[in-house]
Amino acid sequence: MNDQYLLTLNIPQSLEESMVDCLLQLESELGFSSFPVNVHHHQNRGLSIAEQVTGRQKRVRFQINVSAKDLPELVASIKADFAGSGIRYWVLPIVEHGMM
Repeated sequence: MNDQYLLTLNIPQSLEESMVDCLLQLESELGFSSFPVNVHHHQNRGLSIAEQVTGRQKRVRFQINVSAKDLPELVASIKADFAGSGIRYWVLPIVEHGMM
């Protein structure tokens, strides 16, 4: 079993500051990253006219390296704090990490 995972969150721009505050409170020793992304999908629900025309929706992506033991608590906390907010997330095992 892997002992480190990468949690990726795509969130609405309006929730960026709230997510930063949440992750700073729950932060792992490795910190986290955030950056703007464009999300593309076939569903037009909740998209502005400009987003429908361009075929992309602006979101903010957060990535955090988290241990296997801390992952369930972190995901549960985010689910509770941001229920119904449209956040998409996924978890991937980290094969290797380090600093150069």
